[in-house]
Amino acid sequence: MASSHGSSPVPRGGRDGIYHKDRNTPPPRCRSIRSLPDVCPKEPTGEGRGLCDGPSVVAEHDRWTVYSSKVNLPAALNDPRLAKRESDFFTKTWGLDFAETEVMPSFYLPNITREHFGPYLQEMAQRERIHERCKTICPNKDDVEALSSITTNHDKSRAELEQVPKIFMKPEFALDDPATFNSVLPWSHFNSAGGKSSRDVASSKLLQEKLSHYLDVVEVSIARQISLRSEAFFHAMSSQHELQDRLQDTQRAVAVLRGRTAAIDRVMCQGPLRALRTALTRNNCVKLHNKLKLMAAVHQTQPTVQLLLSTSEFVGALELISTTKEVLQQELQGIHSFRHLGSQLCELEKLIDKMMVEDFSMYARSDLNRCLREDEPQVLEKERLECLVFGLLRQRKLDFLDIYGDEMIMAVKAIVSQCVAENVLHMEDIDTEVVTKLADQMRLMTFPQWFELLENVFESFLLFLQRIKATQSVIKNVVLEVLASTQKIRLLEEAGSRPSVQEAPHGPSLLQGEAELAYLTHEGLFISDALNEAQKQQQQQQGGVPDQSSTAGSRIQQSRVEASGYTETSVSREQSYMSGENMMPSDLELNRVINNLQELLFTASDVSHDRCVKVLTARAKDGSLERLSSAEFVCLSQAVEGFVRDTEELCGRRSSSLRGALQSQANRFVHRFHEERKTKLSLLLDNERWKQAEVPAEFQDLVNSIADGRIGLPERKIPGPEDRKPADFLLVNGQKYAVVGTVLLLIRIFLEYCQCVNDIPSIATDMLTRLSDLLKHFNSRSCQLVLGAGALQVVGLKTITTKNLALASRCLQLVVQYIPIIRAHFESKLQPKQFSVLRHFDHITKDYNDHIAEVSAKLVAIMDSLFEKVSLKYEVKAPMPSACFRNVCKQMAKMHEAISELLPEEQMQMLFLKINASFKMHLKRQLARLGVVNDGGPQNGLVVVDVAFYTENMQALKSLDRLDLNMGEIWEQKR
Repeated sequence: MASSHGSSPVPRGGRDGIYHKDRNTPPPRCRSIRSLPDVCPKEPTGEGRGLCDGPSVVAEHDRWTVYSSKVNLPAALNDPRLAKRESDFFTKTWGLDFAETEVMPSFYLPNITREHFGPYLQEMAQRERIHERCKTICPNKDDVEALSSITTNHDKSRAELEQVPKIFMKPEFALDDPATFNSVLPWSHFNSAGGKSSRDVASSKLLQEKLSHYLDVVEVSIARQISLRSEAFFHAMSSQHELQDRLQDTQRAVAVLRGRTAAIDRVMCQGPLRALRTALTRNNCVKLHNKLKLMAAVHQTQPTVQLLLSTSEFVGALELISTTKEVLQQELQGIHSFRHLGSQLCELEKLIDKMMVEDFSMYARSDLNRCLREDEPQVLEKERLECLVFGLLRQRKLDFLDIYGDEMIMAVKAIVSQCVAENVLHMEDIDTEVVTKLADQMRLMTFPQWFELLENVFESFLLFLQRIKATQSVIKNVVLEVLASTQKIRLLEEAGSRPSVQEAPHGPSLLQGEAELAYLTHEGLFISDALNEAQKQQQQQQGGVPDQSSTAGSRIQQSRVEASGYTETSVSREQSYMSGENMMPSDLELNRVINNLQELLFTASDVSHDRCVKVLTARAKDGSLERLSSAEFVCLSQAVEGFVRDTEELCGRRSSSLRGALQSQANRFVHRFHEERKTKLSLLLDNERWKQAEVPAEFQDLVNSIADGRIGLPERKIPGPEDRKPADFLLVNGQKYAVVGTVLLLIRIFLEYCQCVNDIPSIATDMLTRLSDLLKHFNSRSCQLVLGAGALQVVGLKTITTKNLALASRCLQLVVQYIPIIRAHFESKLQPKQFSVLRHFDHITKDYNDHIAEVSAKLVAIMDSLFEKVSLKYEVKAPMPSACFRNVCKQMAKMHEAISELLPEEQMQMLFLKINASFKMHLKRQLARLGVVNDGGPQNGLVVVDVAFYTENMQALKSLDRLDLNMGEIWEQKR
């Protein structure tokens, strides 16, 4: 019979302490189920051996006991781990006594340990990791085959289990039940007579073999499941043993630690605590002595403050009060003898606040109301101003700029009154006793006198704003200095807090062993704190760092020295600020003060402009500014623009009040300017007889300057004997323009508009609107006079001739020639957002072109009416040429003679082509009415003669050599 020792896969221990499986045991076929070692690891050794009294397979692997058998004998014979049934083969062949034996190792082979494979394992470790990573990505072929094999075996075992009857698998299976017993052992098949025949014996053997087969199938399946889960059981047992070993080690370590702690308490704590108690007592005595000295120093503070106030040393007094209050709140808090000193110091501080505000008001009044001369200093008593500003900031009196602003507004009003009084004083024709109001006095001045006054006001205000800006700069520097000190102190505090944390681990060697005693206290003091106090005390004895009381006392003494000899330098101010940092405003408030300083300068500029606006409106109340000449208004505009530009450069912000007042006056000036020229143009048009005028040389020079890009009025020349004679035509870009006198003056008028825009750019949009209105007026009025025949009643013309019409058309064309030039000039003076007003020129150009087309249509209509009358009398009969064609040729020659010198060649051709087409149409109608067709008969020949006569006469005229009558278009074709 095969023993379980030879057939079961019991691991064997090697010489290197590593346990190996039996070589005959096949590897697991499913990698998804990672089985644990099949044996129990070594149990705790030494004294821990008693914790587990069970057998050890490792220690007793040579002796087989009952513990070596894992399952019963049938399971051992049917080992599911064997790939083939070798045991069945050997036992069936050689008998049941045959058993597998272990092959003894050869004595001739060397003993191979794990150290022999060390270099190889180290070399192959990296490759193994790469191999394992690749296996996780791509499964191994063997693994797939093993998985398929396991799946096949599992299916096979399931099929075998399905052969077992279901009754054996039921939970309620019990043989004591007669029904179950009869179904399992069907005795009915046997002979009931009691005798045993050969058939009954065979049936019973067959039933026994069947039940044995069922038992073998179930046992094989159970053995397979046990073998798959055996390793987890042994692993749990090994973990339990390891936990017991670690608990024993922990128990021993705790015992050792308790012993060491007791030794430390006995050796290191009792003696040092007595020494620390003595050191703390001495340190308390020193602190009490320093506290008494500090009280003596504070007691002398109030007399010193009174002395400083008597000499107006506000900042020094505030510094001493702040230091004393800080000491009272920190080092001397709760001292009964000083219970009233804090309130007394607060009252003194309020008194100092009132004194500083009054002193600042007096300074602002004296600084703003002093004489405005260039030789005067821009800042009055700079050191005094810095002291006052620093003291006010220190006390958070941030409304001192409002006081300065009120004084500034009053000073601005006084400047205008002073300038008017100084100018009126030198004028004998103004009696100041009769005329007391400043506005009335300014209206009595002539324009040069008033303009001189305005320039004096501008100059005074510029000096005034320069002084305010200088004062603002001094105040701003003080605020920035305080702001920089605030940031510097904050950085120092942050830098001081960081090393205290970082340098803690690098303390002296005295504190290295005190971390273990952190929770041991003595009289409410940590041992580490007590050691620190002892170290500080030792430094004081060696002349090191003093304690808080001595520091506060020295700070009070230093404040007294600085206050008694106070000098306003940046170093002293920074020290004063550092001592009173809690009283000073925050960074946000200081930034707000800086913004208010800038707004103060803006307010000064705006108030100055408002006072200048009142000077302008007082002068313009009676309309005197509207009656100024262009040159005078240009001087006024340039002076105002210069003042506004200087103030904007000085203050850094654009002001609109003075510009708005000037714009209002400019609008009134432009209105009067425009009305005068429009009235003048209307008078010229009403007196215009629409005859060609001579062109003086000055107008030709004016046109030439426009062609050269100079849009404006040229300088007036003194007439001399060398002046040229007038020309018949105006030459513009090589073209001749026959014009009337009104158009020449119109050119000069719109150049005056352009010149006015050059001098006063702010009125460009208004001037553009007015000029467009002027051009529209010329167009509409000329249309009424010529096309509408208004000149017959206004001027007394007998009729509107074709020459009048052609001359009007040519004048309109000249104006259209200059509209793009005027547009470009105004576009250069406008802002991009104002370009929308340029659309007026597009509308004007369209109106002019429509008017020119109407004049041309009117000329064609005149000849069309003539053709209609003449063609009705046309008869196709001799003599030839007929009277109708002679009359037509005569009238067309007459019209050509009248307008040929006025219109250019291209326009003449276009005009006569339209007239020729009109004559064709009337001739065609008359021939159709007479029934004359193109049949080659006598009437056809007569018409051909007339047409040849017409063509010969028309081609003889200048520029009409290509004019012809197409014979195929003047009559109907023969039917």
